[in-house]
Amino acid sequence: MKHPLLALAFGAAALIAARAPAADAPARWTPSKAHAWYEHQPWPLGSNYVPANAINELEMWQAASFDPARIDKELGWAQQLGMNTMRVFLHDLLWKQDPAGFKRRIDQFLTIADRHGIKPIFVLFDSCWDPEPELGPQHPPIPGVHNSGWVQSPGVAMADPTQYPRLEQYVKDIVGSFAKDKRVLAWDVWNEPDNPGGGNYDPREPKDKVALVARLLPQVFAWARSAAPTQPLTSGLWHGGDWSDAAQLNAVERTQLDESDVISFHNYGWPEEFAGRVRQLAHYGRPLICTEYMARGAGSTIDGVLPLAKKLDVGMVNWGFVEGRTQTTLPWDSWQRPYTLQPPTIWFHDLLHGDGTPYRQREAAILRALSHAPRGVVPEAAASYPAPAAATRP
Repeated sequence: MKHPLLALAFGAAALIAARAPAADAPARWTPSKAHAWYEHQPWPLGSNYVPANAINELEMWQAASFDPARIDKELGWAQQLGMNTMRVFLHDLLWKQDPAGFKRRIDQFLTIADRHGIKPIFVLFDSCWDPEPELGPQHPPIPGVHNSGWVQSPGVAMADPTQYPRLEQYVKDIVGSFAKDKRVLAWDVWNEPDNPGGGNYDPREPKDKVALVARLLPQVFAWARSAAPTQPLTSGLWHGGDWSDAAQLNAVERTQLDESDVISFHNYGWPEEFAGRVRQLAHYGRPLICTEYMARGAGSTIDGVLPLAKKLDVGMVNWGFVEGRTQTTLPWDSWQRPYTLQPPTIWFHDLLHGDGTPYRQREAAILRALSHAPRGVVPEAAASYPAPAAATRP
């Protein structure tokens, strides 16, 4: 997601065994059921989405700032690019404040998305950036800083067990309300759950965050599964060593692999690194969706990675859609060195300017070409830069 590129060191607390779900909880999908679901979908292609006029998921969804007209316009641009999904972050505080109103806005968003042929992946919790979210007006973007207003869910509340009944009700109500809604593609129960946060928020993070997540994540899967959704559950791996080697997995990663109906992951590296991650996950025998990629300055690009993913039949959701208040055109290192005097040489994330114009027309052409090609097929127009037309003799 919006990584600080930190190398994590996990202590013994991080290896706490995951709590088993209740005996009467619905079963995890079998691999055959997961593949049957995946084959019934178009090749998943989309972006992580927040409107250009929202700094975070709270500003996107709160009643005072929810902007259906802007969302409709931007999802229309996504449709023109051939996209069929968007990964969209929800938040437990929005539900706590006004459950009925929040669900009405989700339904309105789904109506707009459906009109553009887009089935979102909804994210329930997130461990990245500010761990102390607050409702109400959000602060303006910090000049020159990447994703300077993004907030976690539940954030520091995960350290308070008295909050767990509320978090359980949030998950069960949101998933249960849309469990049979064909407009929803999937549920991403927790984004990068063992991420240390990033940015300059370390002093505010729970000191035992990874251990807390290791205990809570299996419960979140169980809460979501208890609603018997017709859509798959997932939580994406995002860091660490060889994901095919159980000895290299921490407790959070084991839960992600053991509980996900379809396996999702994040990769912001070069195409060869992306291919290696796909190989590591392939032996689990489930469909794969990369729910975060594209960091141009780190080697992950539409040109290099997306055709490879299409050939491998891996669903793809890049980070960032429209340039806006998240400022994710700026790189992760802007937290240490804000780009206030001069913008970076190239955009880090995002596909479109605020008026819908592509950052690079070539990227838009690749997206459209791949989205219209049969499953697993990479047309020549997307595989390499098109050769110039043959010169004509006078």
